[in-house]
Amino acid sequence: MRRYIKFADDLSAWFGKAFGWLVILMTFGMSYEVMVRYLFNRPTPWALDISFIMYGTLFMMGGAYTLSRGGHVRGDFLYRLWSERTQARVDLVLYILFFFPGILALVFAGWKYASRSWSYGEVSVNSPAGIPIYQFKTVVVAAGILLLIQGLAQVFRCIICIRTGSWPPLSWDVEETETILMQKATEEQPHGPA
Repeated sequence: MRRYIKFADDLSAWFGKAFGWLVILMTFGMSYEVMVRYLFNRPTPWALDISFIMYGTLFMMGGAYTLSRGGHVRGDFLYRLWSERTQARVDLVLYILFFFPGILALVFAGWKYASRSWSYGEVSVNSPAGIPIYQFKTVVVAAGILLLIQGLAQVFRCIICIRTGSWPPLSWDVEETETILMQKATEEQPHGPA
């Protein structure tokens, strides 16, 4: 189980980091659009579509990475008060009842949606440029498959926690700025009365 967890975490990290570079491309693309629109009065017909496509792709392909790092939103106001075994049991039930059926629906509906789009070479109707978008519809299926792989790793984490009483450690490679600042503030505070 632990080997599979490592495999899934590494796979999710690779895709999350690879598609994370879309942020740079979006920044350059939108900067170019602003420059040509306001300096040269020559707006592009493709910039909005491309930014939507890249943002959607980044969002979808980053889902499994976020799940592997424990970054998805949850109701921690109750959850954090429970023992780790109880957390794992609740998580396991929720993965089985809600996560997997939802992700499977995403994959199957996404497959149908993408294959239809590929069959007629769908283009964007939002701009006169007619940007081809059929290849980007496939991202829905790819993201769903990555989430299924990572979801199984999360189930294995739950099983390990139920057996051992503690969560296996999550992979770590980034830190929220707020967390870093709070740690620094805590370290700088005097410890007790002088």
